[in-house]
Amino acid sequence: MLILSLAWRALLRDRFFLFCNVAVMVGILVPLLVLLGVKNGVYQALVGEMLADPANLQIDTAGNATLTEDEIAPLRGWPEIAFLTPKVRGQFDYMNVRAVDGRRMSTALMIPTGEGDPTLPKGAALAEGEVAVSAQLAAQLDLTPGTEVQLISQAEDRPKQLVLPARVGLVLPANATAGRAVLAPFATLDLIEAFYDSYSLPDYGIEGAKPLSERAPTYAGLRAYARSLEDLAGLQTRIEKQLGLATSARTRDVESLLGLGRKLNLALLGTAVLAAIGLGAALVLGFWSDVLRKRTVLAGIALIGVPSHRLALFPMVQALITAVLGLALSFLLYLLAGRGATWLFGQGLPGEAPLAHIGTGQGIAIAAAVLLLALLASGAAAWSALRLDPASVLREGT
Repeated sequence: MLILSLAWRALLRDRFFLFCNVAVMVGILVPLLVLLGVKNGVYQALVGEMLADPANLQIDTAGNATLTEDEIAPLRGWPEIAFLTPKVRGQFDYMNVRAVDGRRMSTALMIPTGEGDPTLPKGAALAEGEVAVSAQLAAQLDLTPGTEVQLISQAEDRPKQLVLPARVGLVLPANATAGRAVLAPFATLDLIEAFYDSYSLPDYGIEGAKPLSERAPTYAGLRAYARSLEDLAGLQTRIEKQLGLATSARTRDVESLLGLGRKLNLALLGTAVLAAIGLGAALVLGFWSDVLRKRTVLAGIALIGVPSHRLALFPMVQALITAVLGLALSFLLYLLAGRGATWLFGQGLPGEAPLAHIGTGQGIAIAAAVLLLALLASGAAAWSALRLDPASVLREGT
């Protein structure tokens, strides 16, 4: 406690020395904090904008294949996959849609969906007999949740069309899916495909050429969603290798954004290393020169019985106090600069995200690194104090 008290009083007495060291730290830390905050803010806003469109995580098999449940089943357990659903053949995934009490009818793309589909709002689920419709289709046909609709086939050469009753459970946001679309359970699309394959559907009054019991369940492809942007490229490659099929995804756009993030991180890391070297050198010289100036005082303290190993704590305690004050002032100035930058330049960011942002974890890591750097920088001064010979110092002073 004596060393703590003496170190603190010595700093208060030599306020100019304290001011100089704190000023050096603030001059180096504040620009780095602003750079890191702006990088985080802009990059996270771009990632958030990309994640807001579920299609950026989507992987679709190309063309029409013939897949069995045994071939798809292993993929259902992959941790990189957030959602997976089979697909029917492309020529059978369009239906005419109209409200039961409406006069207008529109063609819409039928998309298989299910629990956990990222296209649906988070936590939303469709009850039995419900479908989700895109914003464009809802606007065109005046559809709202609860509206009774009919899904009508387009087989002009059939004596009777397939008419499936449904109820609108959700109207999707405009950014969820483009165009006119209806999201329905895969069983609904499978039923539509069976109709076009001329199977009998007695529940709907459809007399076909083949009984439905003879139909072997097969899939024309699948639609999968990666759990994160980082998983997308690897998952696409793995699916193609597993199924032997070509796939389509927005991998290039995602990889471009992730690559930008990695390059910015490397640039910031290089800048931070150079800044740390400069700050460390300045602090080493500052603390070491301060011990040299106070050799006589430290020698006097040693003569009253303070061991040399405790005397070595003197510059280290001063270094920690200086680092804490420098960090506090640096973060305060960063917050002011970040708010000013957001007010001047941040209005165009998606979702009104802050232009500068440093997370709690990053802040703690920065503080810990600076405190460690200050301790290491005070090592030379501590070594000088440890080797101090009180008698020789006082003899020289006399």
